[in-house]
Amino acid sequence: MESLRELYRIGLGPSSSHTMGPAKAAEIYLGRHPGAKAFEVTLYGSLAATGVGHFTDRALAQVLGADRTTIRWNGQETLGDHPNGMKFTADGADEWIVFSVGGGALREAGGRRMVHDVYPYTGMADILARCEATGAPLWQLVEEAEGEKITAYMEEVLKTMYAAIDAGLKRDGVLPGGMRLQRRARSIYQKSRFLQPEFRRTGLVAAYATAVSEENAALGTVVTAPTCGSSGVLPGVLRYLSETLGSDVREQVHALETAGLVGNVVKRNGSISGAEVGCQGEVGVACAMAAAAAAYLYGGTAPQCETAAEIGLEHFLGLTCDPVKGLVQIPCIERNAIAANRALVAAEMAILSDGRHRVSFDEVVATMLRTGHDLPSLYRETAEGGLAAHVKD
Repeated sequence: MESLRELYRIGLGPSSSHTMGPAKAAEIYLGRHPGAKAFEVTLYGSLAATGVGHFTDRALAQVLGADRTTIRWNGQETLGDHPNGMKFTADGADEWIVFSVGGGALREAGGRRMVHDVYPYTGMADILARCEATGAPLWQLVEEAEGEKITAYMEEVLKTMYAAIDAGLKRDGVLPGGMRLQRRARSIYQKSRFLQPEFRRTGLVAAYATAVSEENAALGTVVTAPTCGSSGVLPGVLRYLSETLGSDVREQVHALETAGLVGNVVKRNGSISGAEVGCQGEVGVACAMAAAAAAYLYGGTAPQCETAAEIGLEHFLGLTCDPVKGLVQIPCIERNAIAANRALVAAEMAILSDGRHRVSFDEVVATMLRTGHDLPSLYRETAEGGLAAHVKD
């Protein structure tokens, strides 16, 4: 499995697969052809279908230069390996095909990944076996594999997540994109402080998750967890638990590392790409990650954290990716708020158990991947089905 630096990426919204990934690909290609007079980029499948709403063209032009870049849109065709395909040429030559596979990650044609593994594990079963054999908690496996420098990066990730919450809670107004969607995080937060305790948690967690999601929609700085479209779930849960449990930065870093192992297992054996498997791979995986983090902060064992992740993902199986107008706004923002609250419930159910259950996390990941491939393409980030086909101005 890859480094958590590849999972938790700090960058600008609104989409890790449609803006961060293409921008990174453009940087790589520009490095190969710094003196080119003209670039042409053809976008295929989901990248073409929802690229305008996700500002894909803007991301590419900013890197390659708007005055020398032509972008072509081919939403009716895919290149085979993944729905998010791109073809670059420089001065009409040196064709390069690459795929944006979710979370800002890239993969070349033929399935070749562009980063190397740093973990020896192939799935959650391997990870749990290591924990049982050594007595180590999940987070310790991260620091063993990645070295002590990963701690500083996790602290930067946490700082960026909380900065996005703080920024989102202060802002009113309309989100960009032409849908005239009003920001709601500040209002939810203000109202939540006056609610009875049994309702306050729902409101505060929703406010924090919504704040990050709205910052993402407004092209603000967020952390992929595991994607931009699901970037509000984990921060919302961590912020709420830091306030209610009094956990310090070190404990929150351990929670981030615990969640990271969950996300990494899905990246290796499933998918975090809405264009490939629907929103179950984005919000569903974010819920699993946040549930595992919460279970850790509640004092859970490694098996209980795995149980929490399994519960968090299982009940999002089959969730479609149907962004209205191709924007990361409806239903994406509200889904982050719901998933953050559901993650806490999943963690609590896991803590009430002994960590033993019939369905493993690895089995749910395999099911998610198969389910996603069985979904018709109009339910996989093409803005052609679901809410995107029925919600009108």
